[in-house]
Parts: sequence; structure tokens; C-alpha cells
Amino acid sequence: MTSGSATDLTELELDALTELVNIGVSRAANSLREMVGEQVHLSVPNVRLIGRSEALAILHEREDRRLVAVHQTFEGDITGRALLIFPEIKSLELVRAVTGGDLPLEDIVELEQEALAETGNIVLNGCLATIANMLQRSLKMSLPEVLRGEAPMLFNLAPPPEAGDVVMFLYIDFAVRERDIRGYVALLMDLPSLAALQILLQEFIARTTGESPPQADVVA
Repeated sequence: MTSGSATDLTELELDALTELVNIGVSRAANSLREMVGEQVHLSVPNVRLIGRSEALAILHEREDRRLVAVHQTFEGDITGRALLIFPEIKSLELVRAVTGGDLPLEDIVELEQEALAETGNIVLNGCLATIANMLQRSLKMSLPEVLRGEAPMLFNLAPPPEAGDVVMFLYIDFAVRERDIRGYVALLMDLPSLAALQILLQEFIARTTGESPPQADVVA
């Protein structure tokens, strides 16, 4: 990385990453459609690589209420943790959408944890597995865990993050059964994982364009 910045991907590398994310989200939408039996639309306007403090600031600015998140860790060439985040007031709306919307409130509340975990697992696993496959790598994902609280708690899960951690931050717009449900995906990675991701993106670009990837500097 030329400047040593935690988020210093080239424009071409970021474009490639955005393409992979959109393919992953599209496949996750297809899996959700199979689960709910209706058309599901997921859109990702942009992909941002930012510091953890900036990600917190964005959530604090946009969401002034408690949050619900589905959390999974991933391991492989790239290691980190993935969060699918919703405003708490939208979580029941999502459950209504994926369960058909005709259940009484007490049943929806009872199903909320399971439905959120399953939805999060489909979105996070589908997105990450697709990206890993297209980068010709594999990832091992943990079971989904549903968390509730303020944004700082979600971004400071044990083991504590390092100062240089970077966040791949996605805004996701859900449209399920004519319900509009906004959410976010945050992938937290340390600097070695980001460096590994950059190399994998360079290899992916080289395969796509037929050009040789840039050679890493060799220290004698």
C-alpha cells in the first residue's frame, strides 16, 4: 500500500471489491427469496473502507436508537468479524417480512431471534462465501449470534480490536414483501488481513484482465 493508510486500496481494487460485494449480495438475495417465497431486493449503493471510529460516527449520525446485529467471525486468508446491523425498531419489521407478516405480535417476538440469526447468516455467509470463491479462497464462518446495544459495543467485541483495524462498511437497502428495511454490513479486519485482501484483489483483477499482478517487493 503506497501511503501506509489503512484504507489505501487503488480505485481499480475498490471497483473490483465493489463488484464482488454486489455479486455476493445478489446471491444472498436469491437465497432469501427461496426462504420467504417472494421476491427480495437487496441493493448496495457503495462500499467504503474506513477506520473503526469513522464507522461508529456514521452509525451515530444516522441511527440515534439501539441497534440489533447478527455477528459472525470468519477465518482464512482474511480473518475478521462480520456484522449485519439494523436499527432495533426495524428488526421486528424484518421478522414480519421474512415470516409472512400475518403472525400475531407475540409469535413474531418469539421468532425474532431465530429469524434474525437465519437472515443474518444468509446475508453474511452468502456474501462472504461468494467473495472468497471468486478470489479462489475459502473462509470458515462461525455460527450467527444476535446482539443488541449501542454501536460502540458492537465494534468493541472481545478480543478487543487493534488501533489500526479497518472496516468494510456497506449500506444495504432491503425490500421484502413491499417493506423497506435499511441495514448495514460491517466487516472488521486488521491490517494484515487488509493487506492479504489487496493481494487477492490484484490477483483477481489480473485473472479478469489477463495481465500479470504487480510483484511484491522482496527484501534481500
